[in-house]
Amino acid sequence: MSPNNTTNDWLFEITPKNKFFSLNLKEVWQYRDLLFLFVKRDVITVYKQTVLGPLWYLIQPLFTSVTFTIIFNNVAGINTGKVPPFLFNLAGITVWNYFTSCLNGTSDTFKANAGIFGKVYFPRLITPLSVVISNLIKFGIQFLIFIAFYLYYYSQGADVALNGLVIFFPLLIVIMGILGLGLGMIISSMVTKYRDFSYLVGFGIQLLMYLSAVMYPINLIKAKLPDYGWIVEYNPLAYIIETSRYMLLNVGEISILGLTYTFGVTVAVFFGGLLVFNKTEKSFIDTV
Repeated sequence: MSPNNTTNDWLFEITPKNKFFSLNLKEVWQYRDLLFLFVKRDVITVYKQTVLGPLWYLIQPLFTSVTFTIIFNNVAGINTGKVPPFLFNLAGITVWNYFTSCLNGTSDTFKANAGIFGKVYFPRLITPLSVVISNLIKFGIQFLIFIAFYLYYYSQGADVALNGLVIFFPLLIVIMGILGLGLGMIISSMVTKYRDFSYLVGFGIQLLMYLSAVMYPINLIKAKLPDYGWIVEYNPLAYIIETSRYMLLNVGEISILGLTYTFGVTVAVFFGGLLVFNKTEKSFIDTV
């Protein structure tokens, strides 16, 4: 570069992050090509060396729904009302799987990408964002399976119908993705110092699933276990899943207070995760 040029002639200027909080949306947009490249990588390489490949997207929710139907509906006797138990479970599992995919994929960000983070600069937020976006494709495939079974049961005379509020269903999925992203960034930052958290994530997600009304209505747990129902009521994921079923199957109820609480928790978790993530990225390479 010519000595006569000023610093304003540079396309990009990389400086230390001195702000306590920085969303860096402008910088993320500048690196959007890299973001799309990561999304493509996540979609293609996940099942590239497997025998069934993308069919795992379909097998996992179907087998889980069948298992839940046998255990919780046929054996435990959980009543799903007018909705066929399999369809009831498939709706909850499809939405839940998107959250778990986002959380699992983002909770290992620093550890899994330490090699590339230590060699080249780009906004670190791109990596967990790519996980959330690529999992939307997986969710779309699984949601098509739900639609196929929905149409099948409808053609067989099952009393199922979409609620008029279904137009807001994409908003629920966005909230679910943001919540998974926020939690994932927090866990990823903690894993750089405390490796035990990486082992606890899998167990924690399984436990959280049973507390998120995936296989039962919220009212049922409050009626049968009144002393412990508050645990589910304070779980924001339970309201997202319950509302999703209300929109898709017109069963259950919608809680405005619960959704307001869920939105508040999601915003708090996301910005809290972003603060921790921004702080960790400055020094994680020395501890990971």
